[in-house]
Amino acid sequence: MFSNPGRESAGGARGAMTRAVMLSLGSLVRRRKGLPSLASPLGRLALAALTAAVWIPSSGARAAELVMFESPYCEWCEAWDQDVGVVYHKTEEDRLAPLRRIEQQAPRPEDLGAVGAIVYTPTFVLVDRGREVGRITGYPGEDHFWGLLGVLLRQLATSPGT
Repeated sequence: MFSNPGRESAGGARGAMTRAVMLSLGSLVRRRKGLPSLASPLGRLALAALTAAVWIPSSGARAAELVMFESPYCEWCEAWDQDVGVVYHKTEEDRLAPLRRIEQQAPRPEDLGAVGAIVYTPTFVLVDRGREVGRITGYPGEDHFWGLLGVLLRQLATSPGT
């Protein structure tokens, strides 16, 4: 699922095996009935356990980050701060994609040049090695946010070069 940033071609067998294991686990989980959704705390814990099983043996950090484009007058940004922002840094999701906050109206940092236009705040963009993996536009509430972020993190896990 997650490989070291500098090892896209080196160690390809391990990366392919890891992706195959995670895809197999994912299909097994989808077939079972009554499992918790990723929006629930138990579901997030299960995702963290699966991720840790693959992540821990590898050395080095992931190059992914969750970029939050925000505005100082954004009520939904404030709601996200109260619901999620106070705990995000303590989660497995933060370990996989640390949060980086960017003022929407400020000049865009050079390393985010490949990120498409940001119209609404908050907009959360999952960026990996300078490319946009996916985004969440707006804040649909805590449960929906965690579920949508889980979808993005799964896209990160199956995207080329990981």
